Amino acid sequence: MDVFFASKVKKFGSIFKTHILGCPCVMISSPAAANLVLVTKSHLFKPTFPASKERMLGKQAIFFHDGPYHAKLRKLALRAFMPESVKNVVPDIESLATESLKSWEGGLINTFQEMKTYTFNVALLSIFGKDGIHYREDLKKCYYNLEKGYNSMPINLPGTLFHKAMKARQELAKIIAKIIFFRREMKHNYTDLLGSFMGDKEDLTDEQIADNMIGVIFAARDTTASALTWIVKYLDENPSVLQAVTEEQEEIMRAKKEFGEGSDLSWADTKKMRLTSRVIQETLRVSSILSFTFREVVEDVEFEGYSIPKGWKVLPLFRHIHHSPENYSEPEKFDPSRFEVSPKPNTFMSFGNGTHSCPGNELAKMEILRLMTNVLANSHLCRWCMMGPQTGIQYAPFALPQNGLPIRLSHMP
Repeated sequence: MDVFFASKVKKFGSIFKTHILGCPCVMISSPAAANLVLVTKSHLFKPTFPASKERMLGKQAIFFHDGPYHAKLRKLALRAFMPESVKNVVPDIESLATESLKSWEGGLINTFQEMKTYTFNVALLSIFGKDGIHYREDLKKCYYNLEKGYNSMPINLPGTLFHKAMKARQELAKIIAKIIFFRREMKHNYTDLLGSFMGDKEDLTDEQIADNMIGVIFAARDTTASALTWIVKYLDENPSVLQAVTEEQEEIMRAKKEFGEGSDLSWADTKKMRLTSRVIQETLRVSSILSFTFREVVEDVEFEGYSIPKGWKVLPLFRHIHHSPENYSEPEKFDPSRFEVSPKPNTFMSFGNGTHSCPGNELAKMEILRLMTNVLANSHLCRWCMMGPQTGIQYAPFALPQNGLPIRLSHMP
């Protein structure tokens, strides 16, 4: 798909039309055009998804809406994912990161699959708090059956993947209903995402709440797991960067011991991880996990001499923007130092842009940092090496290394 888009951009320029799955589409690859669609004129371009995806995740989920309802849901999500709220779960995320690393030691693992387990557990923590622990295995079983049908043909007949996925979705909703009922009985105040959506003044139905909790699990899991998988790959391929970021982590830990602060990392400690943060930014740019997004024109639009008719799809091409030599020198090179200065406006959109940008980006950055810290802090005890050739990209549906990046972890002598 990248080759297809790149060839079209080379032939027709930063704006061109084509057809995808029978739908007339306009592809845009300039920062200015992407900003217009996602920010300045976003009211003219509504999010659009296949009907089967809406049924599977829930029609009342935040992704599928615009206007006042979307604004309300976004406000509730941001309240739960603001830095102050994320700070409160740092120790719990730390425990999950430590638990994950211990389970990987000394064996051959599929990086993406293991990262999916870690990010799933963090998602449950951020959504349901400690309540999620009691239902973790049931939620995991149902969600795994749901995701198997995500890219299936939307044929809801017994025996099909889609039918099994829809049944799993019903079971997920039932589990969430149990948690909601329990919380109403307990009458406690909760600061997690479910608590935010259940607020007395929010007036959301249980169905609306369930749809959004299931949607957030989907949004929070695979994208972050993909990012972590790419980080492992890029650090393995760039030993000098790996060495530098390891030294940064060791220096932070050394300073904490000198001041008698113990080994548990705090929110303030993560703000000192400047190089580590740049590694994350560069990984998100190079990998461009979210390659593009879909919008639909709600009325005829004129832009730079082009007329886009109502009902057409518009796709901002994030990957092309991130890999354009006009925006980044040597764009295919992995170089975290490029983020020592801020990128040009509208050229770094790894979490989207505008009112539909990811409200959980602070949480995503935190869970990535916490796992990286655990891996790098133990690099003197355990090292990894990639198994087999790793030159390809696959989409499931997000971009990730070939075969999920199989690696072997081995103890240092």
